[in-house]
Amino acid sequence: MSNSLLNRLLLVAALAVAYVGVPLLFGGNAYVLGLIVAALTIAGVAVAWALLGNLGGMVSFGHAAFFGVGSYTSAVLAMKLGVPVFAAMLLGGVGAALSSIAMLPALRLRGPYFALAILAYAHIFQILATEMTPVTGGAGGLLSIPRFPKILGFDFGEKLGGYLIVLTIVVLAAFAYDAIRRSTWGLALKAMHDTEVATRVVGVPSTHLKAAMLVLSAFITGVVGAFNAHFISFLDPDYAFSSGWTVLPIAAAIFGGYRTVWGPVVGALAIYLVDQLLFKPILPHGHQMVLGVLLCAMILFSPGGLMPALRRRPVKESRHAHA
Repeated sequence: MSNSLLNRLLLVAALAVAYVGVPLLFGGNAYVLGLIVAALTIAGVAVAWALLGNLGGMVSFGHAAFFGVGSYTSAVLAMKLGVPVFAAMLLGGVGAALSSIAMLPALRLRGPYFALAILAYAHIFQILATEMTPVTGGAGGLLSIPRFPKILGFDFGEKLGGYLIVLTIVVLAAFAYDAIRRSTWGLALKAMHDTEVATRVVGVPSTHLKAAMLVLSAFITGVVGAFNAHFISFLDPDYAFSSGWTVLPIAAAIFGGYRTVWGPVVGALAIYLVDQLLFKPILPHGHQMVLGVLLCAMILFSPGGLMPALRRRPVKESRHAHA
């Protein structure tokens, strides 16, 4: 059996477990299902961050800006203008994408300078959300944000409905990431990692491609942020623009393997669920320190992340079997 066919079968099996197995096993356990929803929310931002970092070649410390803008855009549209929640959620992604246009001048920067510039933008948007009290509710935030509606008798506002929504967002984001990576533009983006000057000489519009990756990454993050706003039905600037919406997705993407499509998803599920279900009950006040140790160990012993490490293991075992 070829590796590509095996990978497709594994993906189909994983999606079957996600869409059928998890609801059957945990549909009646609100606590565990809530943790899985939180992990998938982090996973959605991690996929968007990996798309920008792997394909765009840019490390961002400011995805909390896109998350917050998407959250507030969707919440305000639904609350004050009566826009349907699902439409508002997509418009939240559009709002985040538009906000990324203000960051396009930062594309001239390289390495840590770009990362710090994006971090500064995140703080600017947080200040704006705090000061624009008539629209955003100021420091007090927004209460009673409309939840997801019932459709054909199924309540998407409940935890199971929220799980299916965020799962679909993450799956679609991963498929988009994979499609771009396999496309001609994806090959051009990979070539830019080696030498951007050479790719410009042969006619590759490197600046335009980077800008497109930034806008797309912002859109995905904004949609995830909008989902979260309607799922928890509350927002304030400190929460919506929290550095946690940058740090946790970065940790998840690195732990799982941000150069793979599903690595950020696996990383988010692994670090968040293991932390909440295993480490937090044992170490209520120091559980995140254990995650830091695990992340350092992963970087030292498997710099590519968890997914590449899992893929290498069967190859080694098969070699030993034939020896």
